[in-house]
Amino acid sequence: MYHTAFGVYGILFRQNCLAVIKKKAGPYQNRYDLPGGSMEAGELLEDTLCREFKEETGITVTSYHQLGAINFLYPWHYQGTSMNNHICVFYEIQTTVGSLEKNVPQFTGQDSLGAVFFPIEQLNEQNASPLVIKACKVFKREAFTARSQRLMKWDVLEDPSYE
Repeated sequence: MYHTAFGVYGILFRQNCLAVIKKKAGPYQNRYDLPGGSMEAGELLEDTLCREFKEETGITVTSYHQLGAINFLYPWHYQGTSMNNHICVFYEIQTTVGSLEKNVPQFTGQDSLGAVFFPIEQLNEQNASPLVIKACKVFKREAFTARSQRLMKWDVLEDPSYE
């Protein structure tokens, strides 16, 4: 049985760092993840990008460029399913207003504990989501490819890797 999740995510670089959130729920809990998430009724992709980015980082997005969409398929036990199909639309953030918040307001559905600019060279498969690993490739000037990924193994971390 498969669970399907669809989300919109922003990639924001500052020097050699990537804006990431500290994830508190879901398959990427206790790892660094990209700011973003699920669409609300009636939202355009860009509306979702801007709303989620603001909620999870405190930063207002003012311009962006869509890179493309891919999916990650991996084992995850959730609500009676054994596999997760995470469909992701990626945007590179070009300009913003405001500053990143290390702690963000908590509300029902909020899965960010706050955001940080984290050094690219310190992000890896042990402390970050596959979305972050994809963003690191964008930083390294590898062309964004619409090639999806099948992960044979995925571990949900019980303890935060970002403490």
